[in-house]
Amino acid sequence: MKKLLTTVTIITFIQFLFAGVVQAQLTSIPNGGNKKASVSELIGLTDVAIHYNRPHVNKREGHIWGELIPAGYVNQGFGPSKAAPWRAGANENTIIEFSTDVKIEGQPLAAGKYGFFVAYDPNECTLIFSKNSTSWGSFYYNPAEDALRVKVKPVPTDHSVEWLKYEFADETRNGATVQLEWEKMMIPFKIETDVVNAQLTSFRNELRSEKSFNWESWTQAALYCAQNKTNLDEALLWADTATSVNFGGSQSFQTWSTKAAVLDSLGRTAEATAAMKKALPYGTVNELYFYARGLTRLKRGKEAFEIFKLDYDKYPDQFITNAGMARGYSAVGDYKKALTYAQKAQAQAKDQPNRDITNRMVKTLQDGKDIN
Repeated sequence: MKKLLTTVTIITFIQFLFAGVVQAQLTSIPNGGNKKASVSELIGLTDVAIHYNRPHVNKREGHIWGELIPAGYVNQGFGPSKAAPWRAGANENTIIEFSTDVKIEGQPLAAGKYGFFVAYDPNECTLIFSKNSTSWGSFYYNPAEDALRVKVKPVPTDHSVEWLKYEFADETRNGATVQLEWEKMMIPFKIETDVVNAQLTSFRNELRSEKSFNWESWTQAALYCAQNKTNLDEALLWADTATSVNFGGSQSFQTWSTKAAVLDSLGRTAEATAAMKKALPYGTVNELYFYARGLTRLKRGKEAFEIFKLDYDKYPDQFITNAGMARGYSAVGDYKKALTYAQKAQAQAKDQPNRDITNRMVKTLQDGKDIN
């Protein structure tokens, strides 16, 4: 009996120590069987991540929305908040992070980490992005810490989701819809990013790093601006850097053709033409061919023929330059000469896709039609 009492005393003493030293607790399954989870997605160049705890319905179907999750703001009986929204999950705060500025339902929100709350209403929910992302649940919710509030309509669903989850849907180049789903309800909200400005910011940062020590990086940034007709003045500075002798781009078709594209976008046509002339001597067989091919699509047949001829003179009697001459003569309406070169290319085709292309070219020219 004495030994038993001693054992009980020791166990009681140890339990007392652990009760007073919370940091000594070991990792265990979250309270109530709720699961920790996270979901993330790259939208444009913006990393969006959601960290949350997943409660489950647990045979309470029909008693979640409006009961377990009360409407509006309530006094939870703990903490300083007397009008708290739902924590949009279980246990700790639900946290949502954005690596760049975004728009939520069309409203601007700065890059950062936010506590995410929902004031549920069967007709219109209020979504709250709070600057306080470190407190437990919504017991400490303070409206003064709101960074953004938006309203969205909840959507009843015809299937039940046992464990609460967040999903990304309706993804586009610059946006996506986040869907909070639980039981037979979905609460969606749209995220949009400014892809162009995010890309330009990324370029500016990287062009101050070790990635700036080559002409390719400067050319990539300048070409993006030309293609998107944006930030053209700075793009011209980037193109000038790319074509300078400092980074080895002064004898590159890509650097000079990119500078020409920027100048053309700025409406400086004569300067663009001069820059393109500097590019041509450095063009590879493929670079010259595809540049001329682009001119045919713009219906600039005479210019296209001159580039196809330059390519052929530099790289004579190759499959691609024979095909180019066929397209060049076709572009200026000389289908007879075009057919001669198309047949040469047809005989040189080494794989089925190119054989199919040249077969169509020959047939089209024999019918007296343009192949471009």
